[in-house]
Amino acid sequence: MKKIVFFDADGTICDIKKGIPESAIAAVQQLTANGHLAFLCTGRSRAFVTEDLAHMGFTGMIAACGAYIEYQGNRLYNKEVPPDIADKSVDILRACGMVPVMEGADHMYYDKDEYNDSVDWYAPLITKALGEKWRPIQGFQSQMQINKISAKIRPGSVPDKACQELSPWYDAIHHEGSFVGTTIEFIPKGFSKAAGIQIVCKALDIPWENTVCFGDSNNDLPMFQYVHTKVAMGNSSPAVRELADHITDDMFHYGIRNGLRHLNLI
Repeated sequence: MKKIVFFDADGTICDIKKGIPESAIAAVQQLTANGHLAFLCTGRSRAFVTEDLAHMGFTGMIAACGAYIEYQGNRLYNKEVPPDIADKSVDILRACGMVPVMEGADHMYYDKDEYNDSVDWYAPLITKALGEKWRPIQGFQSQMQINKISAKIRPGSVPDKACQELSPWYDAIHHEGSFVGTTIEFIPKGFSKAAGIQIVCKALDIPWENTVCFGDSNNDLPMFQYVHTKVAMGNSSPAVRELADHITDDMFHYGIRNGLRHLNLI
């Protein structure tokens, strides 16, 4: 019976510093060779889906927490925040003491003097990975093409106020853990990884009973609440672990391979 398996990126398939384990690449390729479908399902915007991720053997991808969908290399859906709302969002976040990182399908926008390793240790790694896909907010603020926002909490900021003022346009995801624990993601209202999965399954005529997901962080919660079979990575947040049908190992201890073997998919 053909299954469709959705994989989160950071903390599940890849590590921003260490890259992608060879065991995960081999497991995804074996999964599709066995006749199943494999989708990347990430909070990253498409601009930040690096070449090694994009070409590791996925059938398609859901990016930006459901706001972007791609199948067999073709762009199927791209929900963009209206430029005037994106512009206003930057002003609100800054007024609340937060650092805006604006994420789109073709570019990510942030000012390097504002978003750097003093905010996130991995900010320079993102800049390096983006290459020409990075743009400053300054000079582009009124014309940004974005799907979502990652807002960084700084000492003295008031994230609750930012969430309230942005609530007419976005749903907020609060993260836990050392990697993204100071990040709040703002996703266009009504969009989520689960919404993206529903669109893909309807388009490909895949029954809900055949859906599987692997994830670790709180932006995976809608996915875990929706799909039939949920596999949490060994490094998962408590909320993700609580919803899981199975807890596998972390990615660098063969978590993807072992989880797929547990489900008899490879």
